[in-house]
Amino acid sequence: MSSRVDAGPLPRAGKGRGRVAIIAVVVVVLAAMALDTTVVPIGAQQEEGFSAERYGAEHFPIVRDSVEKRAVEASELAAAVAEDKAAAGERYGVAAGIGPVVPVTFSGVVGEGKAGIYAVDVEGVPEDLTIRVQTGPAINGTDLRDATGDIEFGQFTNQIEYQNAGAAINGEMKEQVLSGIDTDDLSGETVAVTGVFKLINPNNWLVTPVSLSVQ
Repeated sequence: MSSRVDAGPLPRAGKGRGRVAIIAVVVVVLAAMALDTTVVPIGAQQEEGFSAERYGAEHFPIVRDSVEKRAVEASELAAAVAEDKAAAGERYGVAAGIGPVVPVTFSGVVGEGKAGIYAVDVEGVPEDLTIRVQTGPAINGTDLRDATGDIEFGQFTNQIEYQNAGAAINGEMKEQVLSGIDTDDLSGETVAVTGVFKLINPNNWLVTPVSLSVQ
């Protein structure tokens, strides 16, 4: 009678080494992923995203400097517009939708105002030309945003951000230009204004200022 016990096939050393190698690779990959992972606290993504307030503060000075550099005297601009509106818009302005945004500078006596928008009597322009300047509290439109041609929709995530950028630049202008001026009663004052307007009606300019001083 034989006393031999059959213990079955011995484990193959190759399979064991294979499993160990796979485990080692997995450990290395997980370690690399851990080293490459940045922990973002809750709310940090919102803070690092688009900030309209920061955008306005950064870009209004750029817009202001560009407008002041390119601004045309109202009398010269009015003559050019009267001669050829399209040519004047192309020469002096920046294309923006239904009409170019044109930089202008002038001084004159402030007339009647309504809702923060004042007519200004400017010498050297045609009598049938009405020049108005908006002083708030609401600053409407996106003329400041569009004044340089360098701020485009494709730079933003969506239409809301694009609109908010325009509103933020307007808001920064109010803070830097209009906050120290009594805009509730400018009638009768002489003002010096540099700003922009959308050239749609050649006889009616609504100017958004980048600088305004009471003389």
